[in-house]
Amino acid sequence: MAEYRTIDYRCPYCGHTYSVRMYDVIDADSEPDLKERCRSGDIFHVSCPHCRREYMIQYPLLYIDRGLRFALLVSEKETAPLGQLGRPLAEQGYRLRRCTSLQEFTEKIAVFEDGMDDIMVELAKYDTFIEYVDNRKGTPEDITSIEYQRTENEVMKINVRADDKSMSFLIPVSMMQEEMDASPDLYRVREEDFPVVDSAWVISLFAPEDGTA
Repeated sequence: MAEYRTIDYRCPYCGHTYSVRMYDVIDADSEPDLKERCRSGDIFHVSCPHCRREYMIQYPLLYIDRGLRFALLVSEKETAPLGQLGRPLAEQGYRLRRCTSLQEFTEKIAVFEDGMDDIMVELAKYDTFIEYVDNRKGTPEDITSIEYQRTENEVMKINVRADDKSMSFLIPVSMMQEEMDASPDLYRVREEDFPVVDSAWVISLFAPEDGTA
């Protein structure tokens, strides 16, 4: 069952106040329509009935997929300790993540639905960034996003966007698995804490002790 609340929201464009439904918890298995809206990010889409402007509102949301055993907490900022919520799920083998952005939220759903390890995906995105820059395909400043697309036949597709251009990289899963197997302790996380596993997290793994990149 989905849990939600209705709040009065003030449109940032025209100042009109209207009612917005915000979901606190969505169970993907029991709410297929809401599951699709989470996949696309449309769950955060609103439209002002006065000025007709459409925009996204990011708010805290817990998304649980019991079939695939993962849970995502959308929260830009770190919240109170989540052990009481996360521990029983982690003990059942759930992968738990906190997502700080809507793009990260929809990407995590795609990654886990593909049966992939999101730590491996973030490492692949990091390696793609290094390859893109080292091979002089562009500068770090040119890159606007690095996105997971899909995995087919044990090959990941990662897309690098730079201004109005994009470039796709095909990365064998076996190659990434070997890289992770070489330093397994480096990539371990505490599932019960709903860790953030994103590009900043991966970069921190390889940053020198003085904190410089």
